[in-house]
Amino acid sequence: MPVTDLARSDVVTAQPETPVTELAGRMDAEDVGSVVITDDDTPVGIVTDRDLAIRVLGKERDRTETTAADVMTADLKTIEADAGFYEATNLMSDAGIRRLPVTDGDELTGIVTADDLTELIADEEQQLASTIRAQRPAY
Repeated sequence: MPVTDLARSDVVTAQPETPVTELAGRMDAEDVGSVVITDDDTPVGIVTDRDLAIRVLGKERDRTETTAADVMTADLKTIEADAGFYEATNLMSDAGIRRLPVTDGDELTGIVTADDLTELIADEEQQLASTIRAQRPAY
């Protein structure tokens, strides 16, 4: 299954100069845990709710002066839209990340999260369990 079939296309994005207070407000309003930072449509970083807690509050930075560029993870891992599910899980595991922006070339097209992958696996296991129950002899 290509990750594009699983990825959410309604990615919350912001520019590098966006104040962290605005990022936090958008995360709250959109009920998400991250904002992908873009330059035009190209992803250049990501800010998570954890980044805000640790890199802003934990470091006692001035929230009114701190921007996305100041706290984003700039070593952004992305995956191509036609890549497979297992490639995504391996990349996330190897990089120790829970959110993976999906791209088509340099353009952001979606995002896939560890929660999305876990839900897919749970659905597959439920279907397998139903098959097993249907074929199990009566006791």
